[in-house]
Formats: sequence, structure tokens, C-alpha cells
Amino acid sequence: MAEFEQILTFADGLLQSAWYFPYLLLGTGIFFTLYLKVPQIFYFRHAWRVLRGHYDKPNSEGDASHFQALTTAISGTVGTGNIGGVAFAIFLGGPAALFWMWMTAFFGMTTKFVEVTLSHKYRQKDDAGHIVGGPMYVMEKGLNMKWLGVIFAIATVVSSFGSGNMPQSNNIAIGLQGTFGIPTWASGGFLAVLLALVILGGVTRIIKVAEKIVPVMALTYFVAGLAVVFANIEQVGPALVSVFSDAFTGSAAVGGFLGATFAYAFNKGVGRGLYSNEAGQGSAPIAHAAARTDEPVSEGMVSILEPFIDTIIICTLTGLVILSSGVWTAKHQNVFQAFDTEIIAGTWSDQNATDRQALFEYINNGAGTITSFSGDIEVVSGRLQPGEYTLLHNRSIAEAVTVGQENRLFTGTLVVNSGKLETPVELSGRSLIHSAALTSEAFTHSAFGSYGRYVVALVLLLFAFSTAVAWSYYGDRAVVYLTGGGTQWLTAYRLLYVAGFFFAAIADTSLIWLIAAITVAFMTIPNLVAILLLRREMKDSVADYWRRLEEPR
Repeated sequence: MAEFEQILTFADGLLQSAWYFPYLLLGTGIFFTLYLKVPQIFYFRHAWRVLRGHYDKPNSEGDASHFQALTTAISGTVGTGNIGGVAFAIFLGGPAALFWMWMTAFFGMTTKFVEVTLSHKYRQKDDAGHIVGGPMYVMEKGLNMKWLGVIFAIATVVSSFGSGNMPQSNNIAIGLQGTFGIPTWASGGFLAVLLALVILGGVTRIIKVAEKIVPVMALTYFVAGLAVVFANIEQVGPALVSVFSDAFTGSAAVGGFLGATFAYAFNKGVGRGLYSNEAGQGSAPIAHAAARTDEPVSEGMVSILEPFIDTIIICTLTGLVILSSGVWTAKHQNVFQAFDTEIIAGTWSDQNATDRQALFEYINNGAGTITSFSGDIEVVSGRLQPGEYTLLHNRSIAEAVTVGQENRLFTGTLVVNSGKLETPVELSGRSLIHSAALTSEAFTHSAFGSYGRYVVALVLLLFAFSTAVAWSYYGDRAVVYLTGGGTQWLTAYRLLYVAGFFFAAIADTSLIWLIAAITVAFMTIPNLVAILLLRREMKDSVADYWRRLEEPR
């Protein structure tokens, strides 16, 4: 497992965590925003009119209405990224990360406009008569680069597991276990069967399920989130101030949170923003390609609404819930996951200013005087005995740690090698928490009280499940592109997708997030390159659309 983690970390360093990635993603959005004259603002009203059917024409080709295409795409984006992803970004980068999520969403509105327009323009029919489209068809037909289309389609299949499937299953399972005590294998197994019933029914059933779930889940979460924000209204102002004041400096240490550099907050905020709204990733264009319209630009305008709904509204609400409640800086009782646990040499305190600075350098930059611990640690009746070591969990110093093994308190010697435990035990105690667990904790700081956990668990179930359904559709379309659409290939993919959903339920949460980060970037990079190469065609298409439209802007 340690070697596997190292491989994943190395791959992440080349892709999403690489210095160039946030600049490529944001830079593409900024370029098209200026190149197309700020469409996310000036076309916003027109996008709502298109969505409501004001410009629909009879007999247009497609498998879905504008609304169905939008809800299918939103169901793919509004998922764990909005509940667990925002919490994970704040856990990593502090309030500053939320600012960079906003920037990713604002400029991502234009990026999505471009990628959806081009994908709709180059769509085609498969052997079953269904409309298929997406960046792979743009690369093949618009750029004459089928090899790039194949790479993108493979990346889509991989990402359907890495970002659309596994994080959803894992966060559902963790949320249901923490709230209702349901074992992760039980919830994973039940939902895997339910997922199979939906996706084995094919494209039409997927679209209908998304159309029903998305409006209900979004409205429920929005109302519940507002209740939490109003319960902590006196802290909303300071929370917003910290978002903006930390944006270009990084977030300072507060409570158990040991701080984050500007570069770290910037990278994680942009990365989580991408995971949340998928603008630039190339996934949503696959759903929008099925829309019933002969005007690719009009469908592109509908997609402008996605990052606005997903990030500007829903992610902002989650961020304010977490920041105003103050739970992101406090340590909470939790079971430690091995991936997030590290033992360092020496005794360190997060109450000492000098120690906090050293821990800040180590956690954010891997630099400074701190080194990993190797050696033995004695444990008596589940309690760690004092020594020249400090246990870190979730980027914080762990407190009140209990060591167990096979449902009883452990007594004996723990073997530690390069900061990692080699003795098979279970650790629990107080540390920072992240992902859905952090959002769930924040919802208890309101009139909901302990019932807030139930709200998050149930909404997360809908969010994440609908995302998994939508991403099965994206992977499905990529398999059609790669194989020609043979039934045996589609069935094999769908069954494997269901199996992945089950196994991810019992995996390490941070490991799942790392896999998601890698697979998201794997899709995004070729897609951004393709739309940048077609910038002139995009501009001409928009100009032609407005010329032919009777109603002035």
C-alpha cells in the first residue's frame, strides 16, 4: 500500500498538484472570458430564456430537452464535491481555498460555454440511433486528431471510476456509518444494487432519474444550509472577510488548523473547484450533446448556468456553513485512517508558536527540521506511552489517542517505519476532520442540533448517487466511442462500474480523493488544449448565432 500511495502521489504531482495546472485551468477560462467578451455575464439572461424553451424548434434532433440535459450534467457535478469537496478544500487550504473555488467557477462558466458548444456542434448518432458527443468527437472531427480523442475517451472511462464513482460511494458510506451506524459494506452493497438497476436500463432511464432527483436535492440542501447560516449569522461577516483577506496570502493557523500557504490554498481551491463544477474537464459536454436543438451555441449558453448553480450558489453555501460554524479549526473525535496518519520524531505542540511554525513548514512544504519517526512505541491498555514522537492525523496533532485491535484495547509494542505504523491496529482520538464528516458536523451547529447530521447524510446520499448515475453515462459514451458500441462492451463496463462503486465504499477517504484529483486532471488537460486550438471557430460560431437570432441581445 505504501508503494501504491507513492505512485499516486507522484502522478498527482505531475497532474493536478503540479504548479502549471491551476494556471492552465484558470488561464483558459480568463482567456475565453476576454476573447468572447464576458459571456458569463452578458449571455446569462439569454441562457435562462433558452432553458425555458423560448427558442425551441419542432423536430430538432436529440434525446433530451434543454432542462434534461442540464439536470443530467448538474447531477454529474452536484455531488460530493459540493458537500465533501468544499470541506476538503477548506481543511487543506483554509478560507482562501473558497475564494479560488469561486474564481474557478466564474471563469469556468465561459470554459463550459465553449466546450459544450463545440461538443454539440460535432455530435453524431451511434448504431442504436442515440445522439453521442463530447470532446473526443471534437478532437477527431474538429481537429482531425483521433489519437487525442482516444486518449480523452480512455481518460473519461478512468475518470468515471476515479471521480464519478469512487468518491461518491466512499462519502455516502462514511456519512451513513457516522450518522446511522450502518456498516460501509452494507450501504455500499445496497446502493451498488440500486445503481445497477438504474444504469443497466440505459441512457433513457439515466436521463429520467437525473431529471427527478436534481431539483429536489438541490432545493432541500439549499434550504437546510440557509438555516445553518442564519443560526451563525454573526460569524458570516468575519468568515467572508477571511475568505478575501487570505486569498493572496494564504490562511493563518487557527486552533488545530496549522495554516496553509498561498500556493497550497490556490492549488487546492482551484483543484476542488474543478472537481465540483467540472468546467474544463469535458464531462458535461457529453450530456449536453444529447440536447434537442440545432443550435450548438444556445446549448452552450445553457451550460453557463451549471458552474453558477453548482459552485457560486451551492458550494458557497457549504463554505459559509463550515466557516461560520467554526468546526473547521476544532478537533473532533474520529477513527483515524491510515492514509492520513503519520508519526514524526520529537515532541511538538500546536500551542507553541515556534512549534506551530515548524509544523506549518512540514505539513505545507515538506520542509524544515521535522523528520519522520522510526522505532517502537509502547502501548498499555490502549494508551500510547510518552516518548520522543508526535502523532499527526488529518494535518493536525492528534489528542486522546486510543489504540485498539480486534475490538479490544491494545497492549504491546507498535512498530513504526518512516512515520507509518506497521503493526495492524485501529487508532481513534481527536483531530481535525474533513470531507463529508466536516460538513455534517457543521450542520449540527444550528437549530437542527444533532439532527443536522441526518440532513447531510440524506442529501449527500441523493447528491452522490445521482453523480454516480450521471458519470456512468459519461463512461458509457466513451466506451461507445472506443468500441463502436457493442452490447458486450457496454454491459461489461456497467457491471465493472457497479463493482467499483461497492469496493470504494470500504476504502480510505483521502486515498479516494487523491485518485479523484489525478483522474480529473487526466481528462482536463487534453480537453483544454483542444478548445484552445478551436478558439477562432468558437468565436465565429457565436458571432453567426447572434446574426441569425431575431431577438437582439
